[in-house]
Amino acid sequence: MPPYALLHNPVRHYAWGSPTAIPALTGTEPDGTPQAELWMGAHPSAPSLVNGRPLDELIAGDPEGLLGPDTVRRFGPALPFLFKVLAADRALSLQVHPTRAQAAAGYASEQARGIPLDAPERVFKDREHKPELLCALGDFEALCGFRPPAGTARLLDALGVLAPWARALRSRPAAEVLPELLRRALEDDASQLATVTESLRRAAAGGGPYAQVCAGYARAAEEYPGDPGLLAALLLNHVRLTAGQALYLDAGVPHAYLRGVAVELMANSDNVLRCGLTAKHVDVDGLLAVTSFRAAEPDVLGARPIDRVEAEFPSPAEEFRLSRLRPGDTPSRVELPTPQILLCVAGRARLRAPGHPDLDLPSGTSAYLRPGAGPVELTGPGAELFRATTGGR
Repeated sequence: MPPYALLHNPVRHYAWGSPTAIPALTGTEPDGTPQAELWMGAHPSAPSLVNGRPLDELIAGDPEGLLGPDTVRRFGPALPFLFKVLAADRALSLQVHPTRAQAAAGYASEQARGIPLDAPERVFKDREHKPELLCALGDFEALCGFRPPAGTARLLDALGVLAPWARALRSRPAAEVLPELLRRALEDDASQLATVTESLRRAAAGGGPYAQVCAGYARAAEEYPGDPGLLAALLLNHVRLTAGQALYLDAGVPHAYLRGVAVELMANSDNVLRCGLTAKHVDVDGLLAVTSFRAAEPDVLGARPIDRVEAEFPSPAEEFRLSRLRPGDTPSRVELPTPQILLCVAGRARLRAPGHPDLDLPSGTSAYLRPGAGPVELTGPGAELFRATTGGR
């Protein structure tokens, strides 16, 4: 394989996806179906193709050549991250990801009980954790982590609903009250849904201080009528991102993406425990066991400049690193110590390496760059790219 190769990437069609956003990015005609995610990587369920061959098969045939000896030593003979474009027209399920230790224990338990991997009640699909980093490409709306209890109590007071919740949030420690309220939301207080939904609609239309927050919740209530996950969602921070702002989500952090387009980089795992806003299985006991009940304002991240071209989004994850590149007319050198994927999201970029044909990357296209094959130069006045690669030690 040359130093770089164009990727042909699968689109995932989920009901919450936008029918137009990914086609607009890639310059293709919409087909009328919801196009939720564009996957870039070597996940076995939907790998990218290189010259018609699945990337995971190419890596399996030459792991050190396509990943580099250091990556194989650290993570084994597989690409440790999955890169996506996510395009949401409606809310994704409210969910939590386990730690690596929780994933390994859960996977072993479900295997021992003989639960098939494709069974609806199966939770742990592999032994790995799934930290993730999301960067908005435009206005983006999400729920992320538990709101400090006093703030949630004020919201409930303004809505005039769930007064016992508000009293408990004011009088008891977060680590004690939040697990109790999450269970009540999913199991005991569903009779409150209609009242809460109507209050959210009124507050969203009223133009008060909670109008934007309540509008997000009210849309989720319309999209998932009768779903008790709405009550759980009221406990979470409502976050609005603009282009270039990011969120890092570690194990145990409950979250849901409500609307917008973003790039998302994560460890190559499929372990999800759902809290609601879904027709899929919700394991309340398992959910409570892996959820972190730390309450805090969300940490919205910006990119930290590395040089004149590249800025990095900070993340503690070992499996991945995300940065943004804005090249110009003057060639910039792309170092290749690790496997990486370059995605162009605006303009047109060009990769060049001695002895190899140039590779053009218009908006919506991506390339795989194999380690140890440099030097590679990048140009692209007016272009914007995101680089996904492995993280630090």
